[in-house]
Amino acid sequence: MPRYLLVHKPYNVLSNFVDPAGRATLADYVPALGVYAAGRLDYDSEGLLLLTDDGPLAHRLTNPRFEHPKTYLVQVELVSGAIPPGALEQLRAGVVLRGERVRPAEAEVTPDPGLPPRPVPVRGYHPAAWLRVVLREGKKRQLRRMTAAVGLPALRLVRTALGPLRLGDLAPGAWRDLTPAELKALRRALGLTP
Repeated sequence: MPRYLLVHKPYNVLSNFVDPAGRATLADYVPALGVYAAGRLDYDSEGLLLLTDDGPLAHRLTNPRFEHPKTYLVQVELVSGAIPPGALEQLRAGVVLRGERVRPAEAEVTPDPGLPPRPVPVRGYHPAAWLRVVLREGKKRQLRRMTAAVGLPALRLVRTALGPLRLGDLAPGAWRDLTPAELKALRRALGLTP
């Protein structure tokens, strides 16, 4: 029977189970064999990961052609003291990165979400603000590159939702099995209902 685990990946942890360089991995937090991350979060990003051994579901969830939403809270540095004029509109229109326009994102300013502190504090050279951003693709370091391109360097990035799945109050490093209702909602969102 397939397994579906929701994990809160901590900061400075790899999204896989092995690292030849000896960095922290999911194996330090999740004692499950045979499951793999459906997608990834960068080493310096945090938040929701789905681990599963259901290959077709993982493929459907991670293939950008299906455009499943991924929601992030992003703490951005206000280098000029405020959000640059037009920055959010640029994110909503799709930013050009390395000569290619990425898909438009949903982007809005949001109040400080009161997240648990990181083991390595965020630098405080300039004022900061929080954005809620929804992507429908996931190129390597895409969200960090997008916010930097519009003058808002990312200081902290936390994925809070993956399609209908929500991180909720799951603590960093904690994990749990999906509930039957969550699995049903995920399968429906992915078009995998029987």
